[in-house]
Amino acid sequence: MAYQIISLIDHPEKKAEMAQWFHQRWGIPLEAFLESMEACLQGGVYPQWYCAVEDDRILGGLGVIENDFHDRKDLRPNVCGVYTEPDQRGRGIAGALLSHVCEDMHRRGLDTLYLLTDHTGFYERYGWQFFCMAQGDGEEQPSRMYVHRM
Repeated sequence: MAYQIISLIDHPEKKAEMAQWFHQRWGIPLEAFLESMEACLQGGVYPQWYCAVEDDRILGGLGVIENDFHDRKDLRPNVCGVYTEPDQRGRGIAGALLSHVCEDMHRRGLDTLYLLTDHTGFYERYGWQFFCMAQGDGEEQPSRMYVHRM
């Protein structure tokens, strides 16, 4: 594994680069990412942001936020923004990020995480279990909510 997983809290100098990267992948306003990342840097259990990097290039990333834009406000915190660059898929980056975030959140005192997705079969490989359907904000159809308990 030539890449490494970094946390924004440990690399605050990466805030602008990480915010821009997530913004470009997900189309959510840059300001929303910057605000969440600034909150991360203020301390607390979440929000948190992570990236897999290699030679100063972000290969993949994810975050932990209170609610990933869905109607189940009681299911928190949520892993969000899981993305691996298309030319880097198949290297285990998403799985490594998911394992890292679960371990980090456990160290911070959280034993349960949630994740909203349209994918089926992917997250189960990493210990996530289907929990329920949840309605995403502005979505016509409900999406799958997964849970991971440490």
